[in-house]
Amino acid sequence: MSLLRSRISRKPAPAPVETGGQGAVPRHIAIIMDGNGRWAKARRLPRLAGHRSGAEAVRRTLRAAGKLGIECVTLYAFSSENWKRPEEEIADLTGLMKQFLRSELDEIHEAGIRLKIIGDHHAFEPEAAAMVDAAVARTADNRASTLVVALNYGSQDELARAMRRLAEQVKAGTLAPSEITPEAIAAQLDTADLPPLDLLIRTSGEVRLSNFLLWQAAYAELYFTDTLWPDFDEAALVAAIESYARRERRYGGR
Repeated sequence: MSLLRSRISRKPAPAPVETGGQGAVPRHIAIIMDGNGRWAKARRLPRLAGHRSGAEAVRRTLRAAGKLGIECVTLYAFSSENWKRPEEEIADLTGLMKQFLRSELDEIHEAGIRLKIIGDHHAFEPEAAAMVDAAVARTADNRASTLVVALNYGSQDELARAMRRLAEQVKAGTLAPSEITPEAIAAQLDTADLPPLDLLIRTSGEVRLSNFLLWQAAYAELYFTDTLWPDFDEAALVAAIESYARRERRYGGR
């Protein structure tokens, strides 16, 4: 891994003031994990097989991120639009979520990783929601890094919720309209306690954000790969980080 760090750091991107980033490795990456269904279809397997292989990709990616020293990883696990999928698939995804917590939480906790949820996971069935609550509580004091899982999340809904909270403050007379600044809005988002987003990755060849971290991605670097999520591994993550390292982040300044 020391060789990997040396190779990545030869052309470090300037440390952005907004993120306080250090060298070429981003503090905060987010991933739209896309392609489970197509991976399964190409192998004439049920979609559940693709989701199971996708869960393995999550394990690989988290371990690789830990080796690279990435401070925060945000995963788009279940969007607010995913409720349109067949009930059987939603049940399968919920079951995989519970299985993942049972099998991986001990390792996550022992590694000092804090689990944070964005979105409304209480829309899931009570047992799954309770398991998520327990996992968040158990890891709340961990400080090595943060794993953020977007569950029943949609960025437009997040922004609408933030605007409603600010509107209530204006109505109550505790906030002037002139005080609604970008910083005030960011403080109301689900990600308020996280480092600014540095790099957003999407797998499977799709090149859109799909209602994910729209505000947070304003100046993030975007990386799209044809790799289907179940095939994503440490080498694929390194390729994304190396692409990030070659870029000069300008923030509109020049």
